[in-house]
Amino acid sequence: MVAAVRRGASGRQVAKRFGVARATLQLWVARAQGRRLDRVDWSDLPRGPRRPANKVPPELEETVLNLRRELKETSALGEFGAEAIRRELIRQGLGHIPSVRTIGRILERRGALDGNYRVRRPAPPRGWYLPRVAAREAEVDSFDIVEGLVLRGGRAVETLNAVSLHGGLVEAWPRAKITAKAVVSLLSDHWQRFGRPHYAQFDNDTVFQGAHQHPDSLGRVVRLCCALQITPVFTPPRETGFQAAIENFNGRWQAKVWARFTHASRRELQARSAKFITASRRRAAPRIENAPPRRPFPEDWTFDLQTPLAGSVLFLRRTNEHGQVSLLGHSFHVHRNWPHRLVRAEVDLDQHLIRLYALRRRKPDYQPLFKTVPYTFPNKPFQGN
Repeated sequence: MVAAVRRGASGRQVAKRFGVARATLQLWVARAQGRRLDRVDWSDLPRGPRRPANKVPPELEETVLNLRRELKETSALGEFGAEAIRRELIRQGLGHIPSVRTIGRILERRGALDGNYRVRRPAPPRGWYLPRVAAREAEVDSFDIVEGLVLRGGRAVETLNAVSLHGGLVEAWPRAKITAKAVVSLLSDHWQRFGRPHYAQFDNDTVFQGAHQHPDSLGRVVRLCCALQITPVFTPPRETGFQAAIENFNGRWQAKVWARFTHASRRELQARSAKFITASRRRAAPRIENAPPRRPFPEDWTFDLQTPLAGSVLFLRRTNEHGQVSLLGHSFHVHRNWPHRLVRAEVDLDQHLIRLYALRRRKPDYQPLFKTVPYTFPNKPFQGN
């Protein structure tokens, strides 16, 4: 390259011919500095001595390691870390005493540390506990209720929030009180406007699931989902992570709407919330567009609470010390070698059985079927209007 430049070729052409950057070519031309090419040092090594001046001598490293082994066996205090080693080096009167941090680096480099580092594993995909959602073949809407809000004047208010996992389609409904009847009405209008997801995810609030004091009890929200062929999913009690999307939106809504202004009335809060929701959807428009497609809402559809349940209901649960899970007021044995582990229980209302799948965040693709349990939901008349 240098010879070609000296023969009069342009630097741009030479750099392109040899496939290097112009800056690299200029570096080698400057290194030659008009000397004969056979007398130029072409070795690509940094300037200065081959051994850094501040590098700890190997003899001192061996001394540090020997002291650590000696202190571990003979120290009266039982201390053999970097600080204890440095105190012993000072006591012995060595000329060059490295710092505590340097001694720590020596121990780490030579593999002489006893501490265990936390292994950072990659996070599982979104909706990993639902295979179709993880593969972006289906969408899931998450819902949650924000309670304990008080308007100026002491009037209480609650809000039902919603967000889709892949699309980020958000909604918020501030109301005086969020009841199961209100949730049915709000969800019906929401899905009629934007389309039906394949899954609807809730926590275990009685507003969503139904009464807990009686076994085999499913409320009107579950019946709405089953009537619209939407699979309801209930997250594990007292578990973090599964509700991360909706909890994140709850925090945003409270920070950007509720705590940002002083609201004189519920109507004023609803107006400000609607403005925030519209702006959030506008910003998330590309994400909503690229989300899994939502299914159209059926035409001329009416909701009948007395229609027998059909489809599936999913419960995410963690087993107890005996490998058992509790759902719908019953206890089911999963496996004795699966204590305190996650399980996806699929209640198949059509086939009259429950499928129990193992779940592990570390291996989200490995979800074996542990057991199939016969179960028939008693389709007794629903007590309500």
